[in-house]
Amino acid sequence: MIEMIDKQLRKDMQDFKPGDDVRVNMRSGEDKKRIQSFEGLVIGIKGEGLNKTFTVRKYSFGVGVEKVFSLHSPLIDSVEILKRGKVRRAKLYYMRKRYGKAARIKEKREY
Repeated sequence: MIEMIDKQLRKDMQDFKPGDDVRVNMRSGEDKKRIQSFEGLVIGIKGEGLNKTFTVRKYSFGVGVEKVFSLHSPLIDSVEILKRGKVRRAKLYYMRKRYGKAARIKEKREY
């Protein structure tokens, strides 16, 4: 049983954290061949194992849009990390109240 669950877990994903800017490429449509991307800030990760989900938030035409993705879903093609953020919280729900320059997060520098 445990071996079956381990085979379903995705090991090809990069390790991302809350505060990172990511681009999630997922298959959509009837034939599941078209790739659609959703780009935004990871504001939270929750769950464990097959139930692991992450929430991505972006602003589209002045309106905040959040989408919750299941990490191990077969519909997710890839997750690209665009920018690493430096934050001190696990859940960034306070970002829902901010927009514009107030919604900036410091970038983590790699040495």
